[in-house]
Amino acid sequence: MLKTPIIIVNFKTYKESTGKNAVKLAEICNKTAEETKTSIAIAVQSTDIYRISKIVSIPVLSQHIDAISFGKNTGFLLPESAKQAGAEATLLNHSEHRLDFDLLKSSIERAKQAGLTVVICAKDDDDAKKIAELGPDFIAVEPPELIGGKISVSDAKPEVISDSVKAVKSINNKIKVLCGAGIHNKEDVKKAVDLGADGILVSSGIVKARNQEAALKDLVNGLS
Repeated sequence: MLKTPIIIVNFKTYKESTGKNAVKLAEICNKTAEETKTSIAIAVQSTDIYRISKIVSIPVLSQHIDAISFGKNTGFLLPESAKQAGAEATLLNHSEHRLDFDLLKSSIERAKQAGLTVVICAKDDDDAKKIAELGPDFIAVEPPELIGGKISVSDAKPEVISDSVKAVKSINNKIKVLCGAGIHNKEDVKKAVDLGADGILVSSGIVKARNQEAALKDLVNGLS
C-alpha cells in the first residue's frame, strides 16, 4: 500500500542506485521508514525488483511497464512480470520516458489489470488535469526543466503544485497528487505539503547525496 503522505525515491539508473548499490539504498530507505514510521516507497530498475522486494517491507515500484499482454513481446516489460517479481506499483510517463496519450491510457489499464498501483508523472497542471481523466492512483507533477536541478519546484513554481492539486481534484477527488523536481531539503517538502501535495517524488536529492540516510531523514522531517 502506498499510504500518504509519502516519499517515493526514484532510483533511476544512477551508479549509486544500481545492483549492489541499489540494495544498500533500499535498505537505507526501509530502515528510515521503520525508524521514523514514515511512508516511503522506492522505484527501482526492473532487474532489481525481485531481490530488493525480498529484503524490504516498504513498497517497491517498477520504473515502467509496457502495455502488452502475455505472448510474443521480446524486449518489453510485462506488467504481470513486474507484479510477480514483487512490485506493488509502477511509475509511468516520467519526463525521461514520456508516452503519448493513447499509449499512456492503455498502459494504465494494463497496470491495473495486473494489480499494480499506478503513479503517473505530469509536466504541469494542464497535463495533470488531462491525465486525471484516465483515473490513475497518483499523479506526480514535475516540471521537466527543474528535474535534477538545485532549485525546487516548491520555490521556483509553487503555483504549479497548488494549481495541479486543484485541477486534479476537480476531475477525481480520489487521486493523490505528488510533486517533484529539485527537492533537496525538509523546507522544500514542507512547502509542497502546505500547497496541498500528498507527498513527493525525489531522485538525485537522495541518490546522489553524500550521506543518503541523512538526506532522506531530512526530507522526512518536512512531512511532519
